Order: sequence, then C-alpha cells, then structure tokens
Amino acid sequence: MTIYEKMINEAMGAQYADVSILREKRGKEFKVADGKPYVDAVNKMTVAEGQSEAVFGLHKISVNAHFDNLKALTDYVRPEDDPFVEHYQTPAVLELLYAEDDAFKKSVDKFIEQIGKEEAIVGLESARRYAGFYGPTCVVDFAMIPGSTSNIVNQILRKTDIPGDHKKAILAAKSWGMNTSYGAGDVFAHEIEGGSTLASAVEKEIAELKYIYEQPVSAQADLMDSLGMNSFDPRKYMEGYKKDIKPAVMAALDDEVHYANIVTIPAYCVGDIAHHIAQSTYNMCKDDMVMGIIEAVTDVIDSSLRQNISKFKSPYQVLSVATGSSAAAAEYILELDGFNGLSVVELLTKRFHNFVQLYPTRGAAAELHNCDFMDMVYRGWGIMDRARKIKAGTPAGLKPNVSGLSIDLSPVEKHDVIQNPQRYVYPACAITVRFAAMMSLADYPCLLTSEPITATMMTNVIALDKGTAAAPVRACKNCASASCVDFRHQYCQYRDAV
Repeated sequence: MTIYEKMINEAMGAQYADVSILREKRGKEFKVADGKPYVDAVNKMTVAEGQSEAVFGLHKISVNAHFDNLKALTDYVRPEDDPFVEHYQTPAVLELLYAEDDAFKKSVDKFIEQIGKEEAIVGLESARRYAGFYGPTCVVDFAMIPGSTSNIVNQILRKTDIPGDHKKAILAAKSWGMNTSYGAGDVFAHEIEGGSTLASAVEKEIAELKYIYEQPVSAQADLMDSLGMNSFDPRKYMEGYKKDIKPAVMAALDDEVHYANIVTIPAYCVGDIAHHIAQSTYNMCKDDMVMGIIEAVTDVIDSSLRQNISKFKSPYQVLSVATGSSAAAAEYILELDGFNGLSVVELLTKRFHNFVQLYPTRGAAAELHNCDFMDMVYRGWGIMDRARKIKAGTPAGLKPNVSGLSIDLSPVEKHDVIQNPQRYVYPACAITVRFAAMMSLADYPCLLTSEPITATMMTNVIALDKGTAAAPVRACKNCASASCVDFRHQYCQYRDAV
C-alpha cells in the first residue's frame, strides 16, 4: 500500500465515521459516547516507513484522552459550549513544555514581556478588528491573514530576541494550535463599548494577551467561566487531559519533533467529539438538503482521491486534491441554483459590514466560518470556471481538475436529495433551497472543507518531516475577501512569518 493510499484510507475513515453518525443521529439528542466510531477510526491509523511514531502518538493519544476525560465528566455538551472543546489541549501541552524546558519557558517569558511593550501594534490591530477595517477575517486563521491572532503574534515575535525555533512554536500555538479560546481584540471591543478610554482598553487587551501565555490553563478556564460554559468542569478536564497526554509529549520530545508540531497536533484532531459530532450538528443536519450536501461532497472527495492514487507525486498533492475537490463540489452545488463563489463573497462581505455596525461587540470569532466558506467556494469557482471555459459549447461533460488531477462530481449529480429540490419547498419554485442549505453550511463548513480529513492528512505529512514547523501556513492563502472586495493584501504577514 502506498503512503498515498494510507493517507486516503485514514482521512476518509475519520470523515465517514462522522457522516455515518450524523446520518443515524441527526435530529436526536447528542451523547458524548456517540463519538466512539470516530475514536475507533483514529485508532486504526498506522505508522508507515519513514514516519515518526511519536507524531502519531500526539494525534491518537490526544483523541483518546479527550474522549475519555470528556466522557468521565459529562454525557452531554450544550451547543453553546461545543465550539470550545478543541481549545483545552494546547494550553495543557504548552504548560508541559514550560515544565520540561527552561529555555523554552524563558523564551515565552521574553515574548510576554515584549507584548507589554507593543501598545502600538496591539492598539492598532484591535481597533481595526473592532471597526471591521479588514473586512471579514478569521481571527483564529491557520494562515497569516490580516486581523488574525497569528498575524498579530507574528508582528510581536519579529521584535522579540529569542531563538527562531521557539518563535515558530509560540506562533504555531495560536494558529493551528489553539492556545485558549481567546481571539485578539475581544477585550478591547467590550471595553470600548463599555465606556473605557482607548488607552485603558489597550492596556486590558495587552493584559489578556499576556495571560493566555503566562498561565494558559487558568486563562482558558477563566474564559469559559466568563462565557457561562457549564457543560462540564474545564479545570478537571484539563487536569486529566494533561496527565494523559504527557507520555505522548515526552515521546515527541525524545524523538525531536519540532515544538511547533507538538503544540498543534493534539488540538486539531479532537474537535469531532462534541463539536463536529455534537448537538449543534445534529440539529443542523435535520435538514435533508444539508445532510445530502455533506454526504455528496464527502463522496466527491473520496472518489476524486481514489481515482488519482497512482498519479500522486507528493503527500501535499493528496491534500490539495482533497480540499480542491470539496471546493469544486461546493461551487458546483451553488451553480445548480444560479449562484457562484463570487456572488457569495460579495453577499457575505456586504453583510459583514452591516453586521459590524449592528453588533460592535460581536464575538471575535463570529465570521470565521463565513471566511472559511468564502475561501472554499472562491477556490471552487476558479476550478469550475476553468472547466466551463474548456467545455464551452461542446456536448462534453465538465472535467474540473486540481493540479492536473481530475475531480469526480458524479456523487453530486447522482444524489437523490440534491437533484430533487422540489420535494423540500414549494415544488414549482424550488430554485433556492439548495442555496439556503449552503448558507447554513456557510456558518459551519467543517465537514465540507473538511477538518477531519485535513487534520488526519496533516498528521501523516508532519510524520514524514517531524522537524519542520507545519503551522501556520507560510504562503498566500488567496483569501476570497481580499481577492474580490477588500484591498488588504499589504497587511498580510505570510512573507514575514518567523
């Protein structure tokens, strides 16, 4: 079996575990134990020749530790609390690294000290996020886009005199790694709207940014208290999780896995349990069209990957086809109702600027999934636009491709629900019901983009190159908003990533 086939089997195993659970449980009450098929899929991951066993340990042990500790504390997680279940892991891992490596802890202390000196950067970036200056932006983006926390952290790290590898680890911990649920600028916005002066708001924003690195576990617990999270005790969860994940962290240290990978891998892989497999998802998937779209896009990814197994030339190409095929499928579904990625970007960007004025203290992460969705369908539009131009007026079928490798859209064309929208609204006028379902997914596209697939594939990729920091993405993300509406390219940090 090739490494490519292994990556596909493991990634699609995780995805289909989620989809099968949703198909069975949608509309019902969520139980933490519902996540067991996903845990089983993760436990089937293997180590191929040339891959680091310690890297897979970070992934597999984290998922099991998350499931076991969550299950010991509760059998239910409220929809309001489920977005945060993948934010408890990086704080625990960071504190383990602090305890094991004095040099790294000293570097973090110097970074914290530098945060206190950067009133200008923190103030400017907080004000721009509060006012919507950058347009729609993902505050927890895995790239260096304007307005993201990683963008701001990178700006400060560039002024901090510490070893380069430590800089990369600190940066990774607030990108793909989720060191607490805090998004930069949130305290500032609430302080301003509460009547504070600009200077006072910046001072409190700096204090919060320092706190999440000084005491990550306490900071996350306090954040959860402030949000009224009551599904389980976050302090007990992090105490148990830290104990369970420690052997994996120690093994990774012994295997010389880059710290940037140690702080990221354990977090991204746990979100399926009580987040993607959760009450909010069960509720969303009650809609037959929403469920149908998730099913069809999953099948597009699977078929497209498997028909190209013999053609792949690198693991990154496998990842590119996985995400590219889902983007093309999402765009194709929009086009069935006469919409496209460009129209969605314009619609959601206009909506964003109204939203800022309606809700100046909106959550720091409010539009993050709209951004994910826009980026996905904008990429898909580019793929489908090329295919339509090649087809032009000929009777030939559409033949979209990514990196020269073909995409199979037939699962969309054959899906009974997607192809019969007249069953779900007034039959004679069923021209927007698929788009309506896509707008539900615009708030929650995790199983389209797809996070279980990308998390599983990235662990495979990192296991082949354990010593290189994989996160955040050090490349232009081709942001939909920046490409179509907002002129913000000059504020991106991807060329200057530490």
